[in-house]
Amino acid sequence: MLLLATTLARCTGETTRPPQPTSDGMRWIPGGTFTMGTDDPESYPAERPAHRVQLDGFWIDTTEVTNEQFKSFVHATGYITMAERRPQWEQLKQQLPPGTPPPPPSSLVAGSLVFVQPEQAVSTEDPAAWWRWTPGADWKHPEGPRSDLDGRWNHPVVHIAWEDANAYAKWAGKRLPTEAEWEFAARGGLEGRRYAWGDDVMPAGKRMANIWQGRFPEKNTGEDGFDHTAPVRSFPANGYGLHDMTGNVWEWCSDWFDASAHAALAADGVCRNPPGPVRSANPESPHAAQRVTKGGSFLCAENYCRNYRPSARRGTDWDTSLSHLGFRCAKSPDAAAKTAAPNAK
Repeated sequence: MLLLATTLARCTGETTRPPQPTSDGMRWIPGGTFTMGTDDPESYPAERPAHRVQLDGFWIDTTEVTNEQFKSFVHATGYITMAERRPQWEQLKQQLPPGTPPPPPSSLVAGSLVFVQPEQAVSTEDPAAWWRWTPGADWKHPEGPRSDLDGRWNHPVVHIAWEDANAYAKWAGKRLPTEAEWEFAARGGLEGRRYAWGDDVMPAGKRMANIWQGRFPEKNTGEDGFDHTAPVRSFPANGYGLHDMTGNVWEWCSDWFDASAHAALAADGVCRNPPGPVRSANPESPHAAQRVTKGGSFLCAENYCRNYRPSARRGTDWDTSLSHLGFRCAKSPDAAAKTAAPNAK
């Protein structure tokens, strides 16, 4: 019990409030109690066990934040994303084993991780076979300095680190969703189903999310019409009217990632409005400070990373940006009222 007390913040909350005033581009998610996580033996360990969570109502973006929306934020504020900044060794070494030697200064350049499809079959145990550190890659240049956003302004913005997503959310008068809020919204009112739309990955032969078709990472058949990100709203909305809650791009949550968080919550019975752990804890990355990412992406396939499910979760270093990582925002009723009437006392 002492471990639970020190690793998880207290579960608290207020009564659900009515969805007034409305928030443009967002959907009201009524409060309720649901089963978070899963007991599916084919799921990943961090998703288990299933446990009951009660949430107050909240607003959440109908789609992932797009390039057009993020451009408005940058133009209004002059914000520079982490991928556009030169890395600092003093910051990097905090997430590496003690004694790790510093890289040569010439390698500390602004950039991000870009997916590059291998030309031949490779082991799925070696992510370095398809991820390439690319100087000059950022939200404006998704594949590197020679790429741009022409024709992609309504695609989800990518190469966004947690700090970047959080900065945008504050500017927009919103916040990042908690993991519990995100999963509740992703389920769309369906209890205990494997996918955001039910238990069949392709109901009536219809593709429901932008994921990888074929054998990852060397062959993508592109049967859904996309081999990278897709424009938001390209696939059917879930029961709450939300698009791309799974597939397309991974999405940041506000929570620190703790691989054993679900087990701790399950031991507490029904938890109300869990804010997440108070610190990051991942045995696979013991020196990293990680936040929760949810939903999977266009790189998730049947043979690798089957994370296009509401219960799926992983930890991502808070300062990391990748070509399949974006976000959407949430808002509490009180914040919605303040945004609508900024001069109200």
